[in-house]
Parts: sequence; structure tokens; C-alpha cells
Amino acid sequence: MRGILLVAKRELGSYVATPVAAVFIVIFLVIQGLLTFNLGGFFGRNQADLVAFFNFIPWVFLLLVPAITMRLWAEERRLGTIEMLLTLPLTQAQAVLGKFLAAWVFCIAALLLTFPFVITVNYLGSPDNGAILAGYVGAALLAGSFLAIGSAMSALTRNQVIAFVLGVAVCFLFAVTSYPVVTAFLSSAVPELAVLARRVSVVARFQGFVRGVISLRALVFFASFIGFWLYLNTIFVKARQTD
Repeated sequence: MRGILLVAKRELGSYVATPVAAVFIVIFLVIQGLLTFNLGGFFGRNQADLVAFFNFIPWVFLLLVPAITMRLWAEERRLGTIEMLLTLPLTQAQAVLGKFLAAWVFCIAALLLTFPFVITVNYLGSPDNGAILAGYVGAALLAGSFLAIGSAMSALTRNQVIAFVLGVAVCFLFAVTSYPVVTAFLSSAVPELAVLARRVSVVARFQGFVRGVISLRALVFFASFIGFWLYLNTIFVKARQTD
């Protein structure tokens, strides 16, 4: 545990030492604000809730989260510091968990900075704050899922641009698998694959949280999904350690 926290602290320090953190947070808050209150038609609907906020957040995360993860391992490999990191008294799994934890804490902090949105809807009306809380829990788990995918993709290459493209592509795949156009196509081709696609869709699971339902099945799904990609991340790091 100490090794994981050591890596996490090192990684969080790198966010603070560069403009990455400030740029990410500003872009995230501005985009979410514009999408929620303008494109989402918040004032036109005359309904105090954050449904629009949560409906847009998977697609914002789809582009912004890989921008965070693209440097996690690719930068270490490009600079040659991965050897120094892995010579510390910790395992590859601890290094992977430490980097992931730091990125996840950072994303959760960005989510918490949207709290003025909650204050706004409460000032304008009487929203279901339980559903809003559930939505935030789901958003944190969704961010963790995309982070785990992006981190694994970053471990495959030393090029940050390639890591970003791979991260966006794989996250997009797991985001759209439950959409009717995708499932209809798969049902006509391979029905079994359509069923599997619906089951592994992170956005479909996230929508349950948006409706205010925090189910044990959804929590287990996200925990398993994140764990699977972190396991792959560890394998990729170990396989390419000598590159």
C-alpha cells in the first residue's frame, strides 16, 4: 500500500507542477457549463435537475480523459524514466495502481468543482438531490473506467498521440455498444454479440445512476471493468519493460 501511495503522490505532484491540471479543469468546467445550460436547454425546460449535465459527461470524458492518461506510461517510456520507476521497491501492479489512483483522484476533484451547478439547480428549484448524488457516483465510476482503458493504451506505446488515439477509440467502443443503431446492426449479423455489447456498455450502466439507482450489480460491473483493464495495464507494462 505504501508503494501505491508513493507513486500516486509522485503522479499528483507532476499534475500540479505542469499546466495540465489547470487546463484540463478549465476546459472541463467550461464545456460542461455550456453543454448543460446552453445546448442542453436547461432554462427552456423549466425543470431543476442535472440530467443534461450527466447526459453529456460521457462524451466529454471520452475526449478529455485519454488526454490525461496518454502521458501516464508513454511519457515515462519516452523519457526513459520507466526503468527508474520500476527499480523502486514496488511491483508493476503497485506502479499501475498508483498512477491510476492519482489520475482518478484528479478527475474526481474536477467533478467536485462542478458543485456550483448543484447549488444553481437547488436555488432555482427543488431537484432530487439523491438522484444528483447517484449521478456523481456514476460519473466518478465512468471516469475510472475510461482512465483504466486509457492507462492500458498508454502502456502500449511511447508516443502520446498514438496513446491518445487508442484511448479515445477503445473508450468510444465501450460507450456506444448499447446504442440502438449498434445493437440493431449486431443483432442482424451476430445476435450473441449484440447481447454481449449491451452487457459491456459503460454508458448503459452509467444511465442507471443518472436515474438515481445505485445497484450492487452496477457497482460490481464497474469494479470488474476497471480491474480488468488495470490487469491488462500491468501485463503491458511488464511485456514492454525492456523496450
